[in-house]
This record gives sequence, C-alpha cells and structure tokens, in this order.
Amino acid sequence: MTSKEAILSESAQLVQAALLERGLETPMLPSEFSAKERKVKIEQHMREILTLMSLDLSDDSLADTPKRIAKMYVDEIFSGLDYANFPKITVIENKMGFDEMVKVNDISLTSTCEHHLVTIDGLARVAYLPRKNIIGLSKINRIVRFFAQRPQVQERLTQQVLVALQTLLETKDVAVKMDAVHYCVKSRGVMDSTSSTTTTALGGIFKSNPATRAEFLSN
Repeated sequence: MTSKEAILSESAQLVQAALLERGLETPMLPSEFSAKERKVKIEQHMREILTLMSLDLSDDSLADTPKRIAKMYVDEIFSGLDYANFPKITVIENKMGFDEMVKVNDISLTSTCEHHLVTIDGLARVAYLPRKNIIGLSKINRIVRFFAQRPQVQERLTQQVLVALQTLLETKDVAVKMDAVHYCVKSRGVMDSTSSTTTTALGGIFKSNPATRAEFLSN
C-alpha cells in the first residue's frame, strides 16, 4: 500500500519489485488515500467498533481512543505497509575487500499477527558475506523493523528481510533467523505462555555450505 502522492526512493522501488517478483509481498491493495485521510476513516470505523463492544466513548478515558488507534495504526505499528516509509539505505562499495561474515544478533522484533492483530515479540539475527557492497549496520535493524511494522506471518517476514538485503547488497549470500512469541498463541486460543517459533531464511552459501550455515546459527 502506497499513498497516491508518495515518491518512493530507489531502494524502496527495488525491494518492492523484488518481493512482487518472488510472490513474497504482503497482500496489499493500492491506497487511494493520504496518511491523514486514512487516519480520519480509521478513527470513524474504530468508533463504531468500540461502540458495538458496548464501550461508552463519552467517558474521558475512552473519548480519544479511536483517534489514538488510528494514529498508531498509520504512523507506528502498520507504517511498514507504506513504502514511502522505507528506511534511507546507505550501501557502500566494498573497497576494502572484506570477505568474512557480518552478523547482527538480537535485533528487537515487534510485529503484529495478521490473523488476529495481536503482538509478535522476539529477536532477529541477520548475516551476510560482503561481495560487491557493504550496508550500514543500523540499516539492517531498520529493514527488519520496516517489514515487522505490518500485519505479518513470521515465515513471510523472515523471507522479506532476506530478499530486501539480497536486493540491496546484490548478493544471494544472506541469512535471517527469527525467534518470536506469538500472542495469538499466548493470550488466546490454546493460551500457551512458554512456546516460541523459530524461522530461518537462507540464501547462497548459507544454504549450500554446511559450515557457513553452522557458523551463522551458532551463538
């Protein structure tokens, strides 16, 4: 979903095209509305939903809840639906010839389950073997966060981060691992408070070379 007036960065366009080509894009429709217009409409619908839940929105504690939810959805927890919010990416030529693994551990991961719109909470690990390009380290965290700020399933999220980095770094040699607790499991349904879910997405040498894969997966 991209608002009609948005001008996308080259990085955002490349990543979006790569995900569409691989069938890994989040199911989205083109947006006819600006962010401001979306907030107004979400607030209206949320007011109706909360009223149907028998909540008294004239109470001072609840009066602004529909507006707060609308702002939260558009500006925060679902901001990754709009590629206009894709992070500014710094990629530099690997002039120093660095060829050892770059691995970032314990990236904070907070997303939202697309089936029940409740929290997914965990950690991500991302690694790549530099070839042509090197990416600014903070940009890896920002890419994880961007794709996490959508309604998600963990399997797709893991793949989206992989493909985004492969596209920007121009190499297949990228690996992503995510460990997360799903509150649709913890707080409803089976109400299992101890289980977590692990997903991996491996590309290039991380998939073909057992030693490289083991190095990535080891603590």
